Amino acid sequence: MVYVLIQINRFSCGSWLQDVLLVKSWKSSTFVWRLVVLTLAMVSGVYICSICLKQIGTGTKVRFLEIKVEQKPCPEPNIEPWEIPYVHYPKPKTYSRAECACHPVRYFAILSMQRSGSGWFETFLNSHDNISSNGEIFSVKVRRSNMSTITETLDTIYNLDWLSSASKNECTTAVGLKWMLNQGLMQHHEQIAEYFRIHGVSLIFLFRRNLLRRMVSVLANEYDKNAKLLNGTHKSHVHSPKEAEVLAKYKPIINSTLLIAQLRQVNETTTKALEYFKSTRHIILYYEDVVKNRTKLRDVQDFLKVPQMDLKSRQVKIHKGSLSSQIGNWNDVTKVLTGTPFESFIREDYRR
Repeated sequence: MVYVLIQINRFSCGSWLQDVLLVKSWKSSTFVWRLVVLTLAMVSGVYICSICLKQIGTGTKVRFLEIKVEQKPCPEPNIEPWEIPYVHYPKPKTYSRAECACHPVRYFAILSMQRSGSGWFETFLNSHDNISSNGEIFSVKVRRSNMSTITETLDTIYNLDWLSSASKNECTTAVGLKWMLNQGLMQHHEQIAEYFRIHGVSLIFLFRRNLLRRMVSVLANEYDKNAKLLNGTHKSHVHSPKEAEVLAKYKPIINSTLLIAQLRQVNETTTKALEYFKSTRHIILYYEDVVKNRTKLRDVQDFLKVPQMDLKSRQVKIHKGSLSSQIGNWNDVTKVLTGTPFESFIREDYRR
């Protein structure tokens, strides 16, 4: 009995010792883990703080830079609400507009046909201090090869990055070009009309009423390209009465058989152009009206919203006087046109 009690006591003491050792071991292990967790927490905290400080520093720099390059917006122009889409503030890539940065610019295009007085008309516009009309840009085929090249060219012109003799040092108020109907304009008329709408481009239509006179000018110009009557040089436009007299000596022979069809085709082309772009803000001018009445040039300046100036041109008219003195087979032409819708062409006359 005594032996059994001793064994029980031994067993109880052994268990108690084991429990004590286990508790001490667990407490020691817990302390180690706590130390590890605490260390990891400290390292993580330091890392997170360093990242935050970097972000704060970077953000401060970015805000500083943004403030530095921020430009003061241009004041709202004193215009009617309908005019807002037609007022622009170009930012050229090739130079800075400096004090002219807030000077509003309007975009325009002169739509016409060869030998309709567009070159003469454009010289008037370019005599204005604030108008830059850059000429027959799309006479170069590659520029009108597709809509992408057309858009790229127009963007360059209207962003004031197209540098030509028409470019102004003064603050440009109106910038544009001369565009013939047969230079990609009619083929891509839908996309081009949309471009005009989106970019707020205004149109100046310039045509000739007397299409027979235009035909004389076309044939005479074609002839001079080969003949080069002015000392071996071809000139589409002249600046002296003497040069004009030399070129006017040539009297073209008009194909009377094709005459009616050719006049009708030109008339249909101009009618289509007016229809295609009727929704675009525009003004319609006729060469004969500008010749007779120079106040038409004031109407154009009002249309472009530029200061009124007396516009001048150095170009000299080549074909003057009656048509009978300019056409080699006048009698044939008269017979063909008499009794047709084009009969008035052989009777109309104007002098300037």
